[in-house]
Amino acid sequence: MKKIIIVNNPSEWAFDVPEVEVVSAVDYLTRSDFMDSKKLEIFNLCKSYGYQSYGYYVSLLAEARGHKALPSIKTIQYMKSRTMIKVLSDEHDLMIQKLLGTIVSEEFVLSIYFGHNLAKKYEKLSLALFRIFDAPFLRASFVKTKKKWLLQNVEPIPASSIPEDHKDFAESAAKEYFTTQRHYTTRKKNYLYDMAILVNENEPMPPSNDKAINKFVGAARDLGINAILIQKDDAVKISQFDALFIRETTNVNHNTYSIARKAEAEGLIVVDEPASIMRCTNKVYLAELLNAKNVATPKTIIVHKGNMNEMPWGLDMPVILKLPDSSFSQGVLKVDSIQDCKATAAKMLEKSALIIAQQFMPTDYDWRVGVFDGQPLYVCKYFMAHKHWQIIKKDDKGKVKYGSYETILAQAAPKEVISTALKACSAIGKSLYGVDIKQVGNKFYVIEVNDNPSIETGLEDKVLKDELYFKIMKVFRDRLDRTMLWKG
Repeated sequence: MKKIIIVNNPSEWAFDVPEVEVVSAVDYLTRSDFMDSKKLEIFNLCKSYGYQSYGYYVSLLAEARGHKALPSIKTIQYMKSRTMIKVLSDEHDLMIQKLLGTIVSEEFVLSIYFGHNLAKKYEKLSLALFRIFDAPFLRASFVKTKKKWLLQNVEPIPASSIPEDHKDFAESAAKEYFTTQRHYTTRKKNYLYDMAILVNENEPMPPSNDKAINKFVGAARDLGINAILIQKDDAVKISQFDALFIRETTNVNHNTYSIARKAEAEGLIVVDEPASIMRCTNKVYLAELLNAKNVATPKTIIVHKGNMNEMPWGLDMPVILKLPDSSFSQGVLKVDSIQDCKATAAKMLEKSALIIAQQFMPTDYDWRVGVFDGQPLYVCKYFMAHKHWQIIKKDDKGKVKYGSYETILAQAAPKEVISTALKACSAIGKSLYGVDIKQVGNKFYVIEVNDNPSIETGLEDKVLKDELYFKIMKVFRDRLDRTMLWKG
């Protein structure tokens, strides 16, 4: 994809950056060859991005023409919004306070050239701000209040205004960027859509292993979707995608939820969308919802300080106590006596105003039904870990052991397992869910419905293999096609 640097006056561009064309803003806005081209990356270095300025129109019309613009028109709006500057900079507040804490003056200005600053000390902060406010040359102004340092203003640095003693560094940063940077939003030939797959390479127990992620990417591309892996820091550019697939463990009080909300607001197809994250990750909400929809569950009590004296609330010992946002068996405890129940519940209520108490149902395994778009995808039996009541066992040293598993076709599972899972999912939405079900005799009880369920090679895909990834990506493709048809 051809790269174009846009400036007000090319004569003011004093840098030598190979294989990058420098064009005036007037030429870009008015010349027919730029209007008609669909394969351009625009680097907007105009003097101002103010409303109806040349810089403003460069990014605005780049978006209209289908060009990739840096900064995008949405980023320009962020720069002008004090509220947005505060919200976005709050994400890096700890870093800002740590780095600027020793500065004596009341003001500090950080010059950022393609994510770099002359002082290595500020390299990480410079890169973080560049990822948010993605203008090639940036000036970030900070002020010190009585309590802390605050990011007050972000604005572009015109090429003609770069200090003389910064020019060599700025040129070097530009050359490095254009020779090594890979723009993940570039749509390759024959791809109709762009998808971001959100992952966290540092997550100890991610919902999909690397092999599964690669299979998702391959299946998406087979269906005309250019799937690209992103991390949370890349989410500021989420509007440049058509779909978001979250493969990082979700929670409401977490970056996954805020990214999902932003993507949904931008009109992307999102899995899992914010509503499903909110409904599934809070077990108190889920208990109320399933009860209201007459979905069979173990006897469940919502516990608070007001009913602590009523324990064990009509439940037989042992009892399972759960924090509302527990996942991967963490925050889920089995108590065997009323005394232990009281002590454990009291500790949990220090973290959350409400917790869950649930009747313990001992079984050799839990059913797991994967459901997407209201259709069953796969069925697994997750067996309990050796000499443990859960499928995951963590010892005192933090070592994790899993029980065995068995994967079967959805058509081969008991009909009641499938119907129970679909009834539970219908109360939540049409996203991707993993429904955990216990079978006691001929009766089936929903333990929980998980958004963002585990899908790993060799386990959930044991039977369907590559077809499982294709089925999931086919739902994305169908939804994207319907959205495009509706827009068209």
